[in-house]
Amino acid sequence: MKAVSVVNIKKELQHLSTEELTELCLRLSKFKKENKELLTYLLFESHDETGYIESVQKDMDEQFELINTNSYFYIKKSVRKILRTVKKFARYSQKKETEVELLIYFCQTLKDFKPSIKHNVTLTNIYERQIVLIKKIVSTLHEDLQYDYHSMLEALND
Repeated sequence: MKAVSVVNIKKELQHLSTEELTELCLRLSKFKKENKELLTYLLFESHDETGYIESVQKDMDEQFELINTNSYFYIKKSVRKILRTVKKFARYSQKKETEVELLIYFCQTLKDFKPSIKHNVTLTNIYERQIVLIKKIVSTLHEDLQYDYHSMLEALND
């Protein structure tokens, strides 16, 4: 079965009643965890963006605490997994400010992580790529926000 374009789906959804739309959303949420997470964000957390950011940061802290520090191999695998999760949660929000805040927090946590990431090229590269990405996103934001985030980035570079 081939998927239909988003435009066609949108047109078809406009013809459905409220009950039918509700039923489709519930059915969609049963198939993938990401669908359920997105619906949870849209219904319960989108109105309080700062609360959402704090909950994701708390989740990130918990994941960093669970990292097996016996080997850099395990650290790399865990850091990549955390970064995938952070990007997924940032994608739910679709707000550049949220993405920047989450990535800055990720980088700060990674920088402060023990053992130091400076002893591993892969972890250093992950860190530097996220810094480049943050700078790219910040350049598209409002000037006042750019100034605030640039000062946060300067703190990361020290």
